[in-house]
Amino acid sequence: MLKTLERVESIVSSEAAPPEEVARALAELGRVVDPEHSPPSPQSAQVFARALELVAGLKSEPQGPALAECLRSIARYAYVSGHALKGLEPAQRAVELSRRLGARSLLRKSLSIWGALLADTGNLPGAIEAYAEALEIAVELGDPFAEAAVCNNLGGALIYAAQYEDAIACLQRVVTLSEERDQLRSVRGAALTNIALACLHLEDYGRGLRAAKEAVELQDNPATAAARLLRVLAETNYTRLLLEVDAPEAARQRCEIAKRIAHESGLERAELQASMAEGLCEVFSGTVDVGLSRLSKVLERARVLKGSLRDALIAMVKGNELAGRTDVALVYLRELMMHTKEVQQENALLHHRLHLEQLEQKQKPTTTPDALMARREVRLRDRLVEQVAHQELMKSRIEMLERLAVTAELRDDTTGEHSYRVGKLASLLAQEFGCDDDTIFMIDLAARLHDIGKIGIPDGILLKAGRLNEAEMKLMQSHAMIGSEILAQSNVPHMKMAEEIARFHHEHWNGGGYPFGIGQTAIPLAARITALADVFDALTHRRPYKEPWPIDRALEEIAALKGMHFDPELTDLFLALVPRLMREAGDLDEFLGEAARQSRFIQARRKIADALKLFNSGRPPTQRPLY
Repeated sequence: MLKTLERVESIVSSEAAPPEEVARALAELGRVVDPEHSPPSPQSAQVFARALELVAGLKSEPQGPALAECLRSIARYAYVSGHALKGLEPAQRAVELSRRLGARSLLRKSLSIWGALLADTGNLPGAIEAYAEALEIAVELGDPFAEAAVCNNLGGALIYAAQYEDAIACLQRVVTLSEERDQLRSVRGAALTNIALACLHLEDYGRGLRAAKEAVELQDNPATAAARLLRVLAETNYTRLLLEVDAPEAARQRCEIAKRIAHESGLERAELQASMAEGLCEVFSGTVDVGLSRLSKVLERARVLKGSLRDALIAMVKGNELAGRTDVALVYLRELMMHTKEVQQENALLHHRLHLEQLEQKQKPTTTPDALMARREVRLRDRLVEQVAHQELMKSRIEMLERLAVTAELRDDTTGEHSYRVGKLASLLAQEFGCDDDTIFMIDLAARLHDIGKIGIPDGILLKAGRLNEAEMKLMQSHAMIGSEILAQSNVPHMKMAEEIARFHHEHWNGGGYPFGIGQTAIPLAARITALADVFDALTHRRPYKEPWPIDRALEEIAALKGMHFDPELTDLFLALVPRLMREAGDLDEFLGEAARQSRFIQARRKIADALKLFNSGRPPTQRPLY
């Protein structure tokens, strides 16, 4: 392997080597690195590191397609080996190069691995955008195998984003595509395993059990470690679903199969998943101490492995709830919350930093005399141009944070437009109050980020249909501080307003809010303005725990809370503003949500939704364009 790498290096680094020879060398490098072609060896990590260095300085021409394929292979190794962050740059380069070459099939493959790496590093908005484009290309090319692969990946990303119904729709498309194609048997099994998991979260146990049963039947003789892991995941989902429908004996049988296959796989993750299922079975069957002891041991192992810690904490919460130990369950729920917060905050800031670095590369000033004179001429000629440029720069700087805030909201607002409507309505109220143009603009942007802290709240709390208990409510309320911490570390100038809105938008005029219980003008003006817009929009739209209220009823509620929850002067302005907007704009949601429709992430979500509707129409692919 190393000898091959040395030969490739000598060719690629030679200025005299013909382009076709360099292309062949890059293809050979791709085969050496790619885990699909070269089984892992002690030399793999060294080859990967040297391959990264080798391609970093290469220009895209004249060996464009070969370089794109090589970059994709490097990215795939990064994903499989657990070095997802190192794979982001080569994957993105592969996407950009494939796009410039007009190589649609190669672009689809590059987008798929880029999406996988983005999802693995916590950038779910970016992953969903990449998968949406990959899906468009797969359908355009009439490639059912590519379409199935993309839908399967997209379904997994949507599950991670807690968009369970959308995930099931994507995964069901895989099932449909695989009905008469034996080559898609393994992909079908993976899709059904994910459907079972989504149904478990949705408490749709009948549908989940049917999916889990078929998934394990499809994976009857797993031969590789990866196939065995997939079978273990299918069996553990099956076990948990059976426990939910009070079938402990059947659950125990599935658990025993999971344990055996996990042992055969030799994978730590598989063994942990099987042990979690076994612990839950024991608690459910009455051997509480044995089961909780087993789950505790799993948790300690997971603390070292990190990647399984979330699942282990969820199992501990569930196990203690089943045992009636609600106080202990709450302790583990708090730890789950802390873990979720740390991981999500770290991921959010990581991708925000990468986004800012890319902007800096694109916006490095040209220092030639002509360019300097041109910029000076613009400044002298028209200050308005400079203001517009500043506003566009601010929009681009917060773009990643905005997409992450929308992703957090998608768990209880499936349209993704809530944050944008709140921002627009808050900016209009600021205008009514007499704020200057710069403040109005910043409130629009900053208010969009008011609930970014919800990325640190576990799904079990955020999506709970019933009333939260006191402990759960306190955990839910912590999203205000989580959001302000993320924004404080975002390293974007002029973000103090966004930080204040995130921290204080749940404070009440009479001091009865949270997190600090401050009141009146101690609450920053932008937070007081945003609070009115946020509550109005939440009241007038569906949530997992409530139906939408008519606008008149929502305004009556806000009027009743004047001087208690809300600033009295701002409340009077708001109660006059909304009816006027309805008269002037007609459809209030259409008007307030205009910025959402410009978001690439929201556009990608809608493209996926449109594609799934067309998939379900029953018309053959050749008769239906994706958009």
